[in-house]
Amino acid sequence: MKTKIFISHRGADAEPAERLAIAIQNAGYDTWLDLWEVGLGDSIVGKMNSGLEGLKCLLLCLSDSGVNAPWIGIEWMSTLARKLNGHDITVIPVRLTGGEIPAILADIKGVDLVKDWDGGIEMILRDLKRRYGSNDTP
Repeated sequence: MKTKIFISHRGADAEPAERLAIAIQNAGYDTWLDLWEVGLGDSIVGKMNSGLEGLKCLLLCLSDSGVNAPWIGIEWMSTLARKLNGHDITVIPVRLTGGEIPAILADIKGVDLVKDWDGGIEMILRDLKRRYGSNDTP
């Protein structure tokens, strides 16, 4: 089974979030992005829950718009709660368009794509490969 990576982002950051998701997907990881998974007439909550089930890594995209809007807040807070309850999940803060890391995640090393997109993507892919290997079997 491929390693599932969930991209959590603000709607205002859809374009750079999709660019990030494409880079992760092209590296061979099962990448969940709402733009790809939630269609017209779908239950947003149902699709989000399905996406969060079985994930190994949540990339929390930090935004100039913040990370405490209802949907993104539910995604990262519920993932953090599952991690704290013993699930093997990694949360990686990704400075996508700006913003600050939430205080509760301040001790977690993240990556800054605002300062260096290509270098940051390389860091993420190197870390995912270290944690989960590459080209997982489908």
